[in-house]
Amino acid sequence: MRKPLVLLLRRTTVSAIALAGVWAPAGALALAPTAPPSPEKSRIPFTERYQSLQRGGIVRAANVSITCRETEQQPARTSCPAMRAGGSGVNGAYDMTYVDVDKDPNTYNSSRAQVRLPKGSRVSYARLYWGGNLRVGEQKPPKDNGRVLIAEPGGEYKEVLADTVVGHRVANGADAFQASADVTGLVRNSKQGLYTVAQVNVAMGRSTAGAWGGWTLVVAYENRAEPLRHLFLWDGFDTIESGVTVTAGKRGLRFAQGAGGRVGMTVYDGDHAVTGDSLTAQTTRTAAGRRRTTVTGLTDPANPRDDVLNSTISDPGRTAPERVPAYARTLGYDSDVFDLAPALRRGGDQLTLRLRSPRDPAWAGVLFASVDAK
Repeated sequence: MRKPLVLLLRRTTVSAIALAGVWAPAGALALAPTAPPSPEKSRIPFTERYQSLQRGGIVRAANVSITCRETEQQPARTSCPAMRAGGSGVNGAYDMTYVDVDKDPNTYNSSRAQVRLPKGSRVSYARLYWGGNLRVGEQKPPKDNGRVLIAEPGGEYKEVLADTVVGHRVANGADAFQASADVTGLVRNSKQGLYTVAQVNVAMGRSTAGAWGGWTLVVAYENRAEPLRHLFLWDGFDTIESGVTVTAGKRGLRFAQGAGGRVGMTVYDGDHAVTGDSLTAQTTRTAAGRRRTTVTGLTDPANPRDDVLNSTISDPGRTAPERVPAYARTLGYDSDVFDLAPALRRGGDQLTLRLRSPRDPAWAGVLFASVDAK
């Protein structure tokens, strides 16, 4: 492990966003009163975090904080480099170590991902999510779950403190958590480019449960040149064996036949090739006094219909946002965006998303959707 964050705080001025305080461990210089830790719950039901009807859309940036160790003495069936390139295998089969791209000796993990906004856009809301497993070959302290560092494109690290209840549950040999914070002001002022997130509280090593961890930045934007769209963001922290379900349009969603849209999700500890997990979109429309329902399984080349939790960070379209590193297989972290158009062909007045994983134990953290308005 590299030097702890206390050294970073001794040597570098770190400003705090999201809460009025700065994390100052023992021996560190406090720049402001230390904020109390966010309360934690083992289960947080999914609820609507943000909703808007506006010309614009939703984009997201995401990356992992931990990966397999290239020089492990007892390699799994698939080598670490082959796994990162998209090979078969699960995180529990590897000795896992931190991703650290920032060349700063005072951070022990860091990774980058691009926020890509259409020209002329204005950020209307942005939220950063981070999480992982605290218990692998080592045990990380839960007291650090609600703290992370972020640097905007070309900027210095700023500390982010969770501004809501942190999900934290010990189960199935793992010690899993997710935290989040509103970072609208930072992203609105900094706009698009590569964001760096560091010091995500995840453990490294090898265990049956496996190591995993990463971050996702969800950004809603306004743009007069784009169609009028319904934008939704839901979050929580829950296991998904029996399914997590969210419904848009409770206030009267309207979308026409052939409408466009996208759906995104963030899930922890999904394993490639453990089948049975799915993300479905159910649309309901009323015609001639009758309500008709259509259920569509969301899939694409990177995410099979019955294995959407397959350790990938993926986007529809030919050109995905930049990531550093850009591993094809992320070993226990999914942050995927799907084309929703196949589920919207008949139009409707309600959209329900269901994420289910009866065979692959996993924790769901985020769902979001954008739907062209009628």
